[in-house]
Amino acid sequence: MISVMPALPERSVAVSKLELFFDLVFVFTITQLTEVLTDGRNLAAIVHVVVMLALIWWIYDGYAWLTNAISTDLLRFRLLLLGGMGGFLVISLAIPDAYRSTGLAFGIGYLAVTILHSGMFIRGTSVSEVRGILRIAPFNLLAAILVLIGGAIGGDVQSVLWAVCAAMLWLTPQVTSVEGFVVSVSHFVERHGLVVIIALGESIVVVGTGAAGLPIDRGLVVAALLSLCLSAALWWAYFRDEDEVERAFEAAPSERRPELALVGFGYWHYGILLGIVAVASGLKNAVGHPYDPLDTWIAVALAAGVVLFILCDVGFRRTFGIERNDARLIAAPLLLATIPLGTEADAVAQIGALAAILAAALIAESRA
Repeated sequence: MISVMPALPERSVAVSKLELFFDLVFVFTITQLTEVLTDGRNLAAIVHVVVMLALIWWIYDGYAWLTNAISTDLLRFRLLLLGGMGGFLVISLAIPDAYRSTGLAFGIGYLAVTILHSGMFIRGTSVSEVRGILRIAPFNLLAAILVLIGGAIGGDVQSVLWAVCAAMLWLTPQVTSVEGFVVSVSHFVERHGLVVIIALGESIVVVGTGAAGLPIDRGLVVAALLSLCLSAALWWAYFRDEDEVERAFEAAPSERRPELALVGFGYWHYGILLGIVAVASGLKNAVGHPYDPLDTWIAVALAAGVVLFILCDVGFRRTFGIERNDARLIAAPLLLATIPLGTEADAVAQIGALAAILAAALIAESRA
């Protein structure tokens, strides 16, 4: 008798409702990281956000790879994904004081989501993908254990261990490989686009939280609308040629797609998300005092966040062979030049200038 292996569940083309629900926890993650940057306003806060986002995005993006490979309609996977969502919620709750008193909670949540991720990949994917995750899972688990140990010890040991773990995780594919993973292109592109929308939504939400308790006068309305214009310009920059990215991704040989996915949607999207966090932090600080000069810290966060977003977005597109980005590159130094507008004039002037420069670059790019 010939033994026939059961067929794997069919790959999903569209993002499932469960994935949309799962991504809601990422809103809270971005909110908490923004708070760390907003409250800290120093180099230590920047380093903490850079390291924590690197740790979180590595494993969170790993769940995007996971749901690209398994059927979320199966009950066991639905329950396990909800368990992973709970783990990410614990991580998010621990973010504000992770380097002071809640590092252990962060580590426990991180270890939980890592174990669930590896387990679901091994139990629900193809043979080639199981081989792939078995090359990467030991590094993931080692990093998660070290994050837990660092969180339990605290202090300088924690800072060093977490930074080493963040670097190790993102260098793992260079030591092993992502060979064997199968990427469903349309699902992958849509899922990451939704993550960017969720993160950009936080840059709008912070305008409301920054304006809480303030009178709704002309200054507040103008600052809020200009902040919305800036967020819309970032949205436009990312989604302007999304279909072209998908076509280029689809045209790539299947064996190259995992590497393209890692570089484009892993490395470059990390920078995109970090830029959004910086912009959100700047907007939250600026909107409450629209006609007052900004602290240097806030003005730099606004301009540098937009520039980081744009440069990483250009890198993302060039990964897929889309190179009509000269206008964006020309705009980058002009965006940085708005910092004196914020420090010497006011928040409205800088936010308006950032939105106008970016919109002009995108219009020029479209006409070209």
